[in-house]
Amino acid sequence: MIRMSKLADYGLVLMTQFLRNSRAEENLSARQLAAETNLPLPVVSKVLKALSREGLLISHRGAGGGYSLARQPERISVGEVLTAVEGPIAMTECIENEGGCRREALCPVRTNWERINHAVKEVLDAITLDDMMGPLPDHLVMLGGVRVGTVDGLGVGSAGSVDRTASEYKRGNGYVD
Repeated sequence: MIRMSKLADYGLVLMTQFLRNSRAEENLSARQLAAETNLPLPVVSKVLKALSREGLLISHRGAGGGYSLARQPERISVGEVLTAVEGPIAMTECIENEGGCRREALCPVRTNWERINHAVKEVLDAITLDDMMGPLPDHLVMLGGVRVGTVDGLGVGSAGSVDRTASEYKRGNGYVD
């Protein structure tokens, strides 16, 4: 299962908290953010430091201190937040650590994993904090020439399996309707 870590999820929750009640310009303390999001203060502090270190937040010291967004929310992508908290987006180990696998030269799927990783990164970089505050557009990505944006668009069943058979798949062009 491919799953985003809790810290990455918390990073997005904390970043979007700056947009609640039109507070994008306001300084928010770690303690205030922890209380508002119901997250543990040590975790909030850790995530805020990572976001600040990567230039997505500005840390303000002193009595009115706290954190504020470093850029307008429409100029901060989900991909940037995830990368700030977790490091580079990589669907497989070999994407992040080129040359780290002795089977790399013979691997029949590496090139496709690179393409998949690129598509995932492209989508995450296209979605902004501002976008996360409302419904996302119906079509976020093209897979095999088919626009995909919702689980329904993929034909995913309740167990998470794709409801279309291999015979319906036309290699390189996506599903044939």
